[in-house]
This record gives sequence, C-alpha cells and structure tokens, in this order.
Amino acid sequence: MNHLAKGDQGALIKYLLHNETAVPLPTPFERDIYLFDTYVAGTTHIEGIEALAASLRDGDRLVFYREPDNPHDPQAIRIETLEKKKIGYVPRRDNVVFSRLMDAGKLLFATVAEKEMRGNWLKIDIKIYLHES
Repeated sequence: MNHLAKGDQGALIKYLLHNETAVPLPTPFERDIYLFDTYVAGTTHIEGIEALAASLRDGDRLVFYREPDNPHDPQAIRIETLEKKKIGYVPRRDNVVFSRLMDAGKLLFATVAEKEMRGNWLKIDIKIYLHES
C-alpha cells in the first residue's frame, strides 16, 4: 500500500473511499454559502397554507426544484418543505441567476428566516444558500 501514497495522483484517497473496508473521510471543504435574502412568492395560491404556516419554524430548510416547463415562467424554481409540501416559488424577479446555477448542476436551498400572516397571504422571508461539496 506504500506505493499508493507516493505520487499516485489521489490513488490513496480513491482506494480508501472505494475499497470494501472504506474509511469514512471528512469533507473539510463541504459548506453552505449564503447568497441572497428574498421571500416565497405565490403562497396565496397554496391550498391549506394557513395550516402549513403553523408547522414552519425559523431555520427550517426548504428544498428547491427547477420547473423549466412552467408555462408562466421558464426560470421557475418551486419551493417545498423537507416533507415535500409545496409552499410557493422563488420570485420571478430573483430567479434568473439561481435557475442558471441549478441548470448547471449546483445545489441551492433556502432556510426560513421569518414568517407572518398578512390577511390570506403568508409572507415567508427566506435566505438562499449554495451547497458546495
């Protein structure tokens, strides 16, 4: 195994990761990079949003899904909870760069920063992050 460590361009790492007795290696460069503050658009169109509002907490992680075939916006990014409940979209005015990043294979997500019911509108402020690994 000594030959793996001598100038073999990462063979030792590959060996450790892909061997049957793989050693779990830390990922020191994995991180979440804060990008932008915005809100969730379209919450008034979500059936049962009031009940959903009660389950959302500050800091909850939200998942992004691209909808390139969306008839209203080809850059649409749907936002869901970890329980796969749709809560709305990234606002159209903010989604052009984020949709391009996602189309390039980047993983984006959000966290709930704050929420407030305003009549029948649930205003959810979010923080958008890029997950680097």
